[in-house]
Amino acid sequence: MNIYVNLAVADLDRSRRFYAALGFSFDERFSDHTAAAMILSDKAGIMLLTREKFQSFTPRAIADTATTCQTLLALQLDSREAVDAMVATALSHGGESVREVQDLDFMYHHAFADPDGHIFEPFFMDMAAIQPAEAAQ
Repeated sequence: MNIYVNLAVADLDRSRRFYAALGFSFDERFSDHTAAAMILSDKAGIMLLTREKFQSFTPRAIADTATTCQTLLALQLDSREAVDAMVATALSHGGESVREVQDLDFMYHHAFADPDGHIFEPFFMDMAAIQPAEAAQ
């Protein structure tokens, strides 16, 4: 199964620059002046859509990300350092810190909002440090 998340953005060019700075690439076959197809993996992507294009897919109002949170987008990364680097890059390119880093030993995560207020939570999970449920009791 594949997944493609659609995000409404106010300025498509600004969003492309922001995500390119984070290291993401785009599939130009599915991009134009109203949409940018951002590649996460061979099974996942994000469609950055102008607010007008996004609105054409739903009869509901688009969430005001300045005051509401519709979803949290968690991105599993390969290390704690990669989490820190992604957040630092996001902040230096117009993103906003949403909360302090959280270190739960087996999981390390942080959160930032992109320039449109969409919240991403990069995290690293140390699978070897996870205790089976019955051992934790």
